[in-house]
Amino acid sequence: MPEGDTVWLVARRLHTALAGRVLTRSDLRVPRLATTDLSGREVLAVAPRGKHLLTRVEGGLTLHSHLRMDGAWHVYAPGEHWRGGPAHQIRAILATTANTAVGYRLPVLDLIRTSEEQTVVGHLGPDLLGPDWDAEEAVRRVCADPARPLGEALLDQRNLAGIGNVFKCELAFMARVTPWLPVGELAPGVPERLVATAHRLLEANKERVERRTTTSSRPDRKLYVYGRRHQPCYRCGTPIRWDDRHERVSYWCPGCQTGPGPEPGPGTHSLSST
Repeated sequence: MPEGDTVWLVARRLHTALAGRVLTRSDLRVPRLATTDLSGREVLAVAPRGKHLLTRVEGGLTLHSHLRMDGAWHVYAPGEHWRGGPAHQIRAILATTANTAVGYRLPVLDLIRTSEEQTVVGHLGPDLLGPDWDAEEAVRRVCADPARPLGEALLDQRNLAGIGNVFKCELAFMARVTPWLPVGELAPGVPERLVATAHRLLEANKERVERRTTTSSRPDRKLYVYGRRHQPCYRCGTPIRWDDRHERVSYWCPGCQTGPGPEPGPGTHSLSST
């Protein structure tokens, strides 16, 4: 699933391509919007909110989309070949005389009043890349349930908006605790450092095509643990383990990270696992 930094970059590309221009074509290919035509309206802005995209158009309307696991927006110049997938996967087309934005496999596509945007994003916590970022409030929300595992607390968009599975695993590693450690067992000051690190990492990655969390400049050392199954930890050499019993795979280093692991059973892997 695209994380907050990726969504921020998508929003910037869409804003650059569409904002300040009048739509010459509007094709929303979901049943409830099939008869909606936004042609003739100026695009005012494209703004990210956590992992949500808000395309605001003239007349007080907002096209709300969410990428989830497979969605994507691509921008094409006139005459350029569309490469985002087969035609049957297209859910939205927004075109001006200068560019065409095509939304593929969008699982969420709604048209709402701009004044009612809070109905779709009002539940979100402080946005790590938003103008209203509030670190103290984010810490308060993350720590509100002391028994909750850290990984769950970080992924909950009601606590802070923008963290996905990659950053969850990387942040836990950088804090030297496992994703299953209850939040209430974090040492004093660690929640504040975690939230500050999350903000720093998303800010650092929001304009990058390839995400990086390590301090290494080596092209093969972008992430500490995520996606590095079987490979040795950069700190201690211990093979990275992973648990893939759930939709979001967790990666961790048992040598560097203290705290409980996942419940044992099929789906928890060590170096000898296939």
